[in-house]
Amino acid sequence: SSRTMSLLSQLEKINLDSVLGEADNARYVTAKILHLVQSQEKTRKEMASKGSTGIEVILSTLEVKPFNLCGYRNIVSFYFIIGLCGGRRASVLVTKGGTQILLQLLLTASKDSPPNEELMVLLHTLLAKIGPKDKKIGMKARINGALNISLNLVKQNLQNHRLILPCLQVLRVYSTNSVNAVSLGKNGVVELMFKIIGPFSKKNTSLMKVALDTLAALLKSKTNARRAVDRGYVQVLLKIYVDWHRHDSRHRYMLIRKGVLQCIKSVTNIKLGRKAFIDANGMKILYNTSQECLAVRTLDPLVNTSSLIMRKCFPKNRLPLPTIKSAFHFQLPVIPASGPVAQLYNLPPDVDDVVDESDDNDDAEIESEIETENDDDKDQHFKNDDIETDINKLKPREELGRPIEELKMYEQFFPELSENFQECDLVSKEPKPFVSDANLSGPIVVPTAGEE
Repeated sequence: SSRTMSLLSQLEKINLDSVLGEADNARYVTAKILHLVQSQEKTRKEMASKGSTGIEVILSTLEVKPFNLCGYRNIVSFYFIIGLCGGRRASVLVTKGGTQILLQLLLTASKDSPPNEELMVLLHTLLAKIGPKDKKIGMKARINGALNISLNLVKQNLQNHRLILPCLQVLRVYSTNSVNAVSLGKNGVVELMFKIIGPFSKKNTSLMKVALDTLAALLKSKTNARRAVDRGYVQVLLKIYVDWHRHDSRHRYMLIRKGVLQCIKSVTNIKLGRKAFIDANGMKILYNTSQECLAVRTLDPLVNTSSLIMRKCFPKNRLPLPTIKSAFHFQLPVIPASGPVAQLYNLPPDVDDVVDESDDNDDAEIESEIETENDDDKDQHFKNDDIETDINKLKPREELGRPIEELKMYEQFFPELSENFQECDLVSKEPKPFVSDANLSGPIVVPTAGEE
């Protein structure tokens, strides 16, 4: 513990020195700290404890010292070890501003040609680890320009699975932000994901699983879902699912099969996706595969997800149904010769007679999402139109339990509620005599109405 504190104090002094040559000393000290963190669990806990200043010192070192590659690798490795020690310690890195520093370091490292692979793997692995702990990492990455860095690495290294796996994990975290999902979709990330997940192969199943999770998050955006439908990817997803269903006889890759279903579920959230699903014979495919999965209890998640997709995509009709789809038929007494009712009864049996207006306002999706995010980021009070501010409307309406005529019999007991008291000249009126306690020995007579 004393050794660690001594090294941290040395590093803090080096940070205050503006001499460029001190970068070598800082690199030497960080290497010593990294060795202690790697070899001692107690040191890791102390560095990430609540009262420790170790992480702040490391962060300031990254900001003020122009390291070379070795120094960056030392500090990122230190971050990596701390981040893998548990969720609470990963949250410590976020609260200390570690996400912003890592994104800046990623931007700096990407300027090298070519970027160092080991450093990129460490940075993306750590961002994927602490990213879910930072609710605003998507916005920070977009502002810093880190979205295209990870995407370009995937495009340029499709065969380097060691590098693109952490990059896909980071893209999955970025895609939880709807604005980021639309931006990535415009840059071709949807097409890129389909290059990774197909054709069928049992090699690199971990990469396949992460790619499917990333694609499912991207397809939650209606813009990306429409892009996938326009390129015929709904049929591709169904084919991939059938291939995995046939070849996974021992049910070892249930998570991959569920990931494909999640992609289909996301793309069928829009009307075009549901139509493409039905046109691709998806109802029959999911029904037959679900029937074969019923005998295996561990495949219940696949059956449940398939049922949700089929229920969502099945044509909707009004009740009562005037077609052969209905078990009961209620004939109207009078059907006009023309009009909407006559048109409804003249529809063929296989027509969906419920108008689906769920996608009519999708053109303003991106603008509304950006406006919503900007409003959330402003630290100021704003007027909410949904909150009623009229006091008269907020007051509850008091309704009498009896008619007003029945209540008039009680006016003599509560004259102050019915009489109109006006201001009078208090000087001209003589005050009534004060009644003391001594005068209350006799019975109290309450004057009737009309007595003065």
